Amino acid sequence: MELQEARAPGGEGCLVGVVRIPVKVVAVLVVLPLRVLWDLLVAAARMLNRSVLGPLGQALRWLYERAVLPVLRGTGWLIGALFKLVFHWPWVGLWRYVIFPVGRAAYVYLLRPTGVGLWRYLLVPVWQYGLLPAGRGIAWLLVGAVRYLLVLPGGALYRYVLAPVGHALRWLARGFAAGAAWLAKALFVWPWVALWRYLVRPVVAGAWQYLLAPAGRGVWAYLLVPLWQLLVGAWHLAGRVSRALGRGLLWVWRWAVVRPAGWLRRRVVTPVGNALRAGWAAGRRAARAVHRQAIAPVGRAVGEVWRASRLAVREARADVRRALFGGPPREPARSQARTLGSNRAAGDTPATQIPTSPLHKQG
Repeated sequence: MELQEARAPGGEGCLVGVVRIPVKVVAVLVVLPLRVLWDLLVAAARMLNRSVLGPLGQALRWLYERAVLPVLRGTGWLIGALFKLVFHWPWVGLWRYVIFPVGRAAYVYLLRPTGVGLWRYLLVPVWQYGLLPAGRGIAWLLVGAVRYLLVLPGGALYRYVLAPVGHALRWLARGFAAGAAWLAKALFVWPWVALWRYLVRPVVAGAWQYLLAPAGRGVWAYLLVPLWQLLVGAWHLAGRVSRALGRGLLWVWRWAVVRPAGWLRRRVVTPVGNALRAGWAAGRRAARAVHRQAIAPVGRAVGEVWRASRLAVREARADVRRALFGGPPREPARSQARTLGSNRAAGDTPATQIPTSPLHKQG
């Protein structure tokens, strides 16, 4: 806001005019095609998501829930049961019914009594009457030896020799360190501090205050901000142009393809389809009537003739076989007149009994 308020309210400078023309050219040749391509990709991605990816994901999810997941659950249960049967239950049974009872019995009836007896009747007497007095004597001897051989001579050595020598060395080290520190400051610290305080910092502060900051503010206010505004305007303009182009293409598609296709479907395809459907229904009814009135009776008659001729041929073949090779005589046809389930009188005996076909029963 301060930069915009500090900017002069007058007309645009020559720098802005020089920069605007290349920016417009870049916007028309680069930004506009990229924006159109971006809008087309967004529309294609949305259509692909609605028509392909969404149903495919739902189908895969249904397949996973209905087919894969039950199989995986059953397999997991089976593997777990086999694992328990092979690796868990045998070891649990071995531990529960073999190792633990045997170990507990061995501890209760063998190890604990043995340990208690050893502790009470062997270790305690040996410790109380042998090791403890011997240890006390050895400790008394060691304490005396350490006191008169190490502690007293070491204390005298530290008090009368090492302490004075250490104090002298500490005084010398302090003096040497103070001199070395002063010399290091004089050679390495004070010159650089003076250089920074009296030369580098004033030069850097002056360059920043009187050169870099004004140049940066000028570049920001008169170059970067107008260039950014031009790019943003070109992007929005490209978006409007791409949307207008898309609406125009949609309008052309609607009036060039959709409307003619709809008119063709309503005016041509639908009437032709209705006529074909009516003709097909009429032809189907006529075919059914022809089949019912002509073809079916002819078929039944042909079937009756075929069965009668087959029976006659069979009887002639049997007569020829009997005439050539001999055989029992054939029963007369009158013996078949009265059979169970017959509805004919005794005098109405047929020559041959023709079985009834399913088509004849339906007729």
